Amino acid sequence: MLKIINKGAKSDLPFSPAIQVGDLVYISGQASVDHNTGKIISGTIEEEIYKTLDNVKKILNSINLTPDNIINVKAYVSKQEDIKIYNQIYKDFFVAPYPTRTTIVNALPSFLKFEIDCIAYAKETRKQAVIES
Repeated sequence: MLKIINKGAKSDLPFSPAIQVGDLVYISGQASVDHNTGKIISGTIEEEIYKTLDNVKKILNSINLTPDNIINVKAYVSKQEDIKIYNQIYKDFFVAPYPTRTTIVNALPSFLKFEIDCIAYAKETRKQAVIES
């Protein structure tokens, strides 16, 4: 099954907020934008991260999922010195066991401080996973 998810957060750019393929949900890069209009909301790094993560949550909630369903994260941080702030907020948004993660620095246009894209697993949350040590 392939399902286009156009709920939760909008963008002015030509992409779908998320696409579900079977039990996997691919969430497009989200940034600090108004979830109704898609217009960028500039702010401090903290404000932009929180707004971005709120947009991810809105997309997930629109298909009855939560951040606990996210299994993979790719984050883009505009400045090296902002990674510490990102890690602090990350631990508030995601709880252990954490998703797999990649963080890339210095790869954003000047009008963005933060962006994130994710993959979620619709059948189970990370807390339901078998943990291999």
